[in-house]
Amino acid sequence: MDIEVRIRGLMMDPSTNMPIVVLKDVASDTVMPIWVGIFEANAIAIEIEKVSAPRPMTHDLTRNLIHYLNAELEKVVINELKDSTFLATLWLQQNGEKLTIDARPSDALALALRADCPIYVAEEVMQSAKLSATNPADGPTTEQLRGWLEGLNDEDLGRYKM
Repeated sequence: MDIEVRIRGLMMDPSTNMPIVVLKDVASDTVMPIWVGIFEANAIAIEIEKVSAPRPMTHDLTRNLIHYLNAELEKVVINELKDSTFLATLWLQQNGEKLTIDARPSDALALALRADCPIYVAEEVMQSAKLSATNPADGPTTEQLRGWLEGLNDEDLGRYKM
């Protein structure tokens, strides 16, 4: 079963200075952080903040290609957590046929924002991400980070804007 999520915020991890996309379950207070690269975070931030670029960015181009190929992006699903790496799938429909395409979660999220389609996380991925813990010597555990993320308000998220 897939859990619908929304992008709750985009921020910098205070311990690693890596961007984090914070996904929140629409039906609960559960959050799931995904660490992404700076360029991927920028592509997501540009769409969240509705900044228009003078030329189409890669995700704008992809959205346009999907449209001009008479297809529709129905949803994106973060469907696997393998060796601490999240994997995602784009679900498209073209001429009545359903298509799935593998994608990086950051690309899937950036494209979902541009296509205004729902974002889902597979239940087992949400559970795995919730239960996995980092090496305490490397920093806070996932549960400690999750507690910190869940306690953030809009002002805190703004403080860590990209």
